[in-house]
Amino acid sequence: MADRTYAYDPVGETGAPVNQQAYRMEAGQLWRQYVIAGIANIAIASTGYCMGWTSPVNLKLQQNGTDNPLEEPVTVDQEAWIGSLLTVGAIFGPFIGGFAASSIGRKWGLLSTSIPLFIGWILIATTKNVGMIYGGRIFWGLAIGMLFTISPMYCAEIATDDSRGALGSFLQAFITLGFLLVYSIGPYVSYAIVAYVGIIFTGVFVVGFFFMPESPFYHLKKGDRKSATESLAKIRGRSHEGVQAELDLMAADVSASMEKTATLADVFRGSNFKALYISCALVFFQQFSGINAVLFYMTNIFEAANSSLDSAVATIIIGAVQVAASLITPLVADRLGRRILLLISSCGAAIGLVLLGMFFILADNNNPVVEKMGFLPILSLVLFIVTYCWGLGPLPWAVMSELFSIEVKAVATPIATAFCWLLSFLVTRYFSAISLALGMGGSFFIFAGCCVVAFFFTLFLVPETKGKSFQEIQDILAGRTSSKTEKGLKQ
Repeated sequence: MADRTYAYDPVGETGAPVNQQAYRMEAGQLWRQYVIAGIANIAIASTGYCMGWTSPVNLKLQQNGTDNPLEEPVTVDQEAWIGSLLTVGAIFGPFIGGFAASSIGRKWGLLSTSIPLFIGWILIATTKNVGMIYGGRIFWGLAIGMLFTISPMYCAEIATDDSRGALGSFLQAFITLGFLLVYSIGPYVSYAIVAYVGIIFTGVFVVGFFFMPESPFYHLKKGDRKSATESLAKIRGRSHEGVQAELDLMAADVSASMEKTATLADVFRGSNFKALYISCALVFFQQFSGINAVLFYMTNIFEAANSSLDSAVATIIIGAVQVAASLITPLVADRLGRRILLLISSCGAAIGLVLLGMFFILADNNNPVVEKMGFLPILSLVLFIVTYCWGLGPLPWAVMSELFSIEVKAVATPIATAFCWLLSFLVTRYFSAISLALGMGGSFFIFAGCCVVAFFFTLFLVPETKGKSFQEIQDILAGRTSSKTEKGLKQ
């Protein structure tokens, strides 16, 4: 992938000479940013493994036998708390993550997430009672909240403008890999082995990411241009001289953002507030698309279709579909743009949910046509999951990492992330009660309505960030003409 050529003066904004000819001749190794982001997202894959853990393990906990570490099977209420307590931890994790990202850096903030992950796995592996499982799930949630705050931030800051969408979409792709792994091995190995694999997974991330560079934006924010140069050179695969022009652009963005220290009140002013409500709206639509409810009731959907597939095999197939669909977004996010993918995603998800809702309403009313529509729930399920993974799943995180200005990112991102996990807790904990009151069909129609609203919200209010620098995005949010655009018009 070719990098952008910056037509700047031979002397950068910092006064440091820049050899533009040498810069243009250095093609660099831009694949490095994908490798670095991939290693960073091993932790995200680990969280997918944690989140999907309940699918195979709940069956073990419901039984009496040697594979249940508890003295007796869990109750329905205990099972509900096991599922939802992870999201409780994730509500508080973003604030720890935001503090870590601004105080010790993006790299060490990411590495620090391994602490609650390891603690959680140790509690799970050595559990003697359901309270230890509760504790393990809460610690996992803390790590997930931290990772969903820091990882998109880190990936956005190491990416070139024309690859930021792809790297931002890694989160959804890697989390589905974690789901697929636990779906694939969980039903066929013991409770203890599932836990040991989770510990190894976290260890692989720590060892691999330890050797990765810090975000150059963080170094510049700390006034350390030398370290920023070394970091960017490693990320781009260029010499120190060859990254100076790009570093000047980064330094200009950081300099503009450092004119004042951001406070919580700043998040609710001007373009920062616009970025906040767009980010919060997108994560609202993500959660109220009903993804957790659909995944939770996946077995019921297959049973409704009278599928002969074993539920474990069916879950693996759906996990594979998620992975395949999620791998498409990084390939097209910087070609098609964020808005078009969100529009396609919300439209496709709405159609899938309407079809699901219609099937369950007909089934609840014992309509004879249901016997001839056994294919419909599986078709609508695949349509929903595929289109969700194209946009509503990954892009709220990618767009969030782009919209917030540098000075408020560490303050604002945790707010939007915590809001997301609060919504996730509400959906996970109370969907069963709502579906009993309204019926499965009515519940899916509500989710479909949210997807329709998401379509029009994206159409009229979400800005396109494809190929834009951080400063250009801030200009768009503020409603002013970008300095780069003005320069291009004059030329």
